[in-house]
Amino acid sequence: MLKEIKLKIVLQNPVEGVLYGLQKGKGSDYDTLQPQPGAGKDLNFEFAVQIKQSASQGISMSGPYVQGLAGSRFIYITIGSYAGQNAAPWSGRLKVPIAEDDFSTAVSEEDAACWSCFVPGSTAEGKPVFATVKAFGGWSKHNLSDCIGT
Repeated sequence: MLKEIKLKIVLQNPVEGVLYGLQKGKGSDYDTLQPQPGAGKDLNFEFAVQIKQSASQGISMSGPYVQGLAGSRFIYITIGSYAGQNAAPWSGRLKVPIAEDDFSTAVSEEDAACWSCFVPGSTAEGKPVFATVKAFGGWSKHNLSDCIGT
């Protein structure tokens, strides 16, 4: 049974003037969606992924935003020139983990829900955060009305 679930990434304290976006697609063949400049407030990226119960591996996640292999999936937030910013001072991506185990009950749940996470957008030195989020607090389940469009 394939089910779609809603996810929301809240990028906290992004670097001012730097463009951030949600990567749709893989490798160098991708689109940047929801591009937003850092401007003194948190940035929200909302999207959906597909999830299903796998006979051999528990939960399996897929969709155009999902990167990586089973057991080590993630979402990319593009930064600077990777997000389409011309003459950007920064270029790269931030990897937001999406451990399938965090969503193990989502396949069988009937209620409308979404999951959100908070990730840092800048370092203590004021630079964008690149690579895998180090202090990742995981995903939290919310009522759909509390998550989408806020």
